[in-house]
Amino acid sequence: MPHLRPLTELPTHEVRNQPPVFANVNLWSSDLALRDAALREAGDDEAWLADQVEPFGARTGSAEVIRWGFDANRHRPELVNFDRFGQRVDEVRFHPCYHKLMALAVEVGMPSVAWTETERPGHLAHAVLEFLMSQAEPGVCCPLSMTYAVVPALRHQPDLADELLPKLTARRYDPRFMPIGEKYGLTMGMAMTEKQGGSDVRANTTKATPLGGGEYELLGHKWFCSAPMSDGFLVLAQAPGGLSCFFVPRWRPDGIRNPFYVQRLKDKLGDHANASSEIEFYGTWARMVGEEGRGVRTIIEMVHHTRLDCVVSPAAFMRQSVANACWHAAHRSAFGKILIDQPLMRGVLADLVLESEAGTILAMHVAKSFDDSSKEGEVGVRARLLSRLMTPVAKYWLNKRLPELVYESMECHGGAGYIEEGVMARLYRQSPLNSIWEGSGNVICLDVLRAMGREPACVEVMIDELRSATGSDKRYDQFVAGLSDRLTKPVEQAEARQLCESLGLALQGSLLLRYAPSFVADAFCAGRLEGEGRCYGTLPAGVDVGALLERGRPAV
Repeated sequence: MPHLRPLTELPTHEVRNQPPVFANVNLWSSDLALRDAALREAGDDEAWLADQVEPFGARTGSAEVIRWGFDANRHRPELVNFDRFGQRVDEVRFHPCYHKLMALAVEVGMPSVAWTETERPGHLAHAVLEFLMSQAEPGVCCPLSMTYAVVPALRHQPDLADELLPKLTARRYDPRFMPIGEKYGLTMGMAMTEKQGGSDVRANTTKATPLGGGEYELLGHKWFCSAPMSDGFLVLAQAPGGLSCFFVPRWRPDGIRNPFYVQRLKDKLGDHANASSEIEFYGTWARMVGEEGRGVRTIIEMVHHTRLDCVVSPAAFMRQSVANACWHAAHRSAFGKILIDQPLMRGVLADLVLESEAGTILAMHVAKSFDDSSKEGEVGVRARLLSRLMTPVAKYWLNKRLPELVYESMECHGGAGYIEEGVMARLYRQSPLNSIWEGSGNVICLDVLRAMGREPACVEVMIDELRSATGSDKRYDQFVAGLSDRLTKPVEQAEARQLCESLGLALQGSLLLRYAPSFVADAFCAGRLEGEGRCYGTLPAGVDVGALLERGRPAV
């Protein structure tokens, strides 16, 4: 009988040529494109912004917080409909790491800074914090985003806003399931869509019966309700005067659980750390928010602000994907060379870096338009008009670009990128989400057409924004000239996607030409405006690939 080695001696090879773990990297200071864009948009407040986000960048990039994100995804939320006595409780229970991530974001002010720093670029600060938090774990960003975005909608009901805002903007995370009056911090959700209507919320059938004094009783359902353990929700329902907006808390003011029945949790492609659910209302207590019959007008304030986060998140995912791809390629060899030194890989990575920077600069510009919208005079008017059109365009365009970029970044890792132990598989599953949430692609395109039709001044401001970069690159000038001509004519619905794509490209080109290093702007005009290849990695000859790679690699 041959001699067998002990099990302790069975390893057949030495593990080498593997990259170190991408962790303990400051996600703020290592990202040149984010720092340049955010600090420029902050203007005189750049020191304040840097102080806000520098420590958070280190925390979100730490090995500990990265581990929290993996654990929160691995241990999905659990629905508990009944307690051990058979009483209905409808609670969703989360892994402790989910709560750690929520506390991290709440305590730094991610959902509140825009409303507590009214003299500062608070929406920009919120966007940067969201950008960093999304890279730690995007699932928790859903309730955090809704908590941020609910504020302008609640202000349509001043007495309710006065009651809730101090706790909504408190930098204390309170996960306890109890009446609002007993809590020191709140989170908010939203529930609009129903089975028969989806995005067509005017087809909703949930009925609101008046009880008097602005109080109502709801009967109906919602097909999608994310973060059902939030303390309260804005909900659309049919009142006697038409579709209206209501505040629905999980607990009634008398301290009794509000009838809020969580029927099941959605089995989603991604976003596993966050719970999305189907709910039923049956004698559910609610308060009116805004005017009866004007529910869409009220809740659209919340939707507009959540769409900002649907712009920021894909830009963050782009950065996370590219940073991980560059990190892997810089630490792994194949065919006798480091991957990042090989021409084909360099071309792919440089193209991905370019896409990421274009996404980041657009996202930060959209965020600053939210801050400028609150200003008085011409500056505020212009910002509101630009934001009204630029926000849906950016949401459409960045989310359409994201999945392919994540896939290419995954492919840069080879087979290792396809394994759930790494972050790329999670990013790939997450990548379609923000294109679907808060208006899928077609709905967003229709919103762009609606803005152009109802507020023609939006088009004038957009054209002015694009023309501010003309004269520095002939390719851009030609692209914008053709686009400006199209904007002055009626646009058919079937052309809306093409228009949104062109607007997205033009906005990115405008910002890069005005503010980015010349080699970045030149590469964008060459690779995106003059004839983009069908795949990443097809930038034309003459583009400074080396400079792009140096700019896009994590600066550690």
